[in-house]
Amino acid sequence: MVKKVILDVDTGTDDAIALMIAALSPDLELVGATTVIGNVPCVVCTENTLRVFDHIGIQAPVHQGMVEPMVRPDFDRPEVSVIHGRFLPLPETNRKATSLKGVDWLIDTFMASDGDITLVPVGPLTNVAMALRKCPELVNKIPEMVIMGGAHHYGNRSASAEFNIWVDPEAAKVVVNSGVPIRMVPLDATHQALTSLDDCAKFREIGTPAAVAAASFAEQRIKGYNATQPMKIKDTTPVHDALAVCAVIDPSVIKTEFIHVDVETKGELTDGRTVCDFAKRSGKEPNVHFAMGVDSPKFKAMMFDILSRTT
Repeated sequence: MVKKVILDVDTGTDDAIALMIAALSPDLELVGATTVIGNVPCVVCTENTLRVFDHIGIQAPVHQGMVEPMVRPDFDRPEVSVIHGRFLPLPETNRKATSLKGVDWLIDTFMASDGDITLVPVGPLTNVAMALRKCPELVNKIPEMVIMGGAHHYGNRSASAEFNIWVDPEAAKVVVNSGVPIRMVPLDATHQALTSLDDCAKFREIGTPAAVAAASFAEQRIKGYNATQPMKIKDTTPVHDALAVCAVIDPSVIKTEFIHVDVETKGELTDGRTVCDFAKRSGKEPNVHFAMGVDSPKFKAMMFDILSRTT
């Protein structure tokens, strides 16, 4: 059965691969995408998302969302990321984001739906939190969120925090405590499913627009990770957001534990940390299916299969 999805993205390199998988998978119907500040400024995220859709011949609508975090006016993000660059190395688009802003479009689309659209946020959770605050009834219309974000054992923006949650921890706190069913795909899972230079060569051999672009994006990521946060296996990179989309297509690609998760918003050393109650010390009911394992061969096979497709 084909699943309807909306992706909420801060499109850099791994978001781009996730968007292509969502658009090309025969098991998904991509209703549209919203953009949010994160890897790059929101206007750049929007341009990058449109470039990706143009590159693979997809006309899905793109709606520009929040340009700054919900509470904090800004955050310390370099203007150009060594992992994402700024603009993706794809031709500029002539398309524009639709006039309806991302938060309003999310509300309108979900409220008009039959409650059958899965929301897949793979960037900071600002758009989602703002939509939930503006329209509390939204919780009854989102059957599931599959979130790329969070970490238990380590962070990638600080010793404690994963980037997406760290950018807007107040928004993340709203979302995880909203009551919407959540599966969270954290660094603990994504760092077990690494893409190598050999995999990039296989993408290029496939030769489709999506596969060739994925090779380019992953090679850029490998260069960036080698320079800033080398993986245990040399010349590899996690493709975080793609794993979240694949988990919508086939839930067995990740292994989750149902636990209580909250987000630290005031810690001097732990701001933005996802606090995972595996030991059940908080006395609070579980609210997140938190992924601590991944079937890496299945994930790679899914990427090779889906990115070999064309529109």
